Order: sequence, then C-alpha cells, then structure tokens
Amino acid sequence: MTFLNTIKTFAADESGAVTVDWVVLTAAIVGLGLAVVTSVRSGVSSLATDISTSLTSASVATLGTLGVNQ
Repeated sequence: MTFLNTIKTFAADESGAVTVDWVVLTAAIVGLGLAVVTSVRSGVSSLATDISTSLTSASVATLGTLGVNQ
C-alpha cells in the first residue's frame, strides 16, 4: 500500500464524523439544560422561600386519643 493510497483511505473514512455529530448533539443538549436551569432558578428559589415561610408559621392540630375504647 502506497502513501497515496493511505491518504485516500484516511480521507474516505467517515467513522470520525459520527463521533463529531454525537459530540455536537451532546453539547447542544447540555447547553439547553443549562439555559433552562438558569431561567427557572429565581422562580424556584422564590417558591422555596414562600413554602418555608408557610411551613414555619404552620401549627399541627392535636387529634386527641384515637382508637381508644371509652
């Protein structure tokens, strides 16, 4: 096999192109995920603060003695 044939074989090989496609697709998915997290972070933080405030001020009612025959 000559050097020219080796170069032609290397240029015609497409197995690396599939890897590049998957890398680009994965990078796009990760970027989209980061964009979503960034856009909803403030709303989730605000909601968590509201829930924490509501639970802190909540009280538990006593039910008395349940299941006791009198």
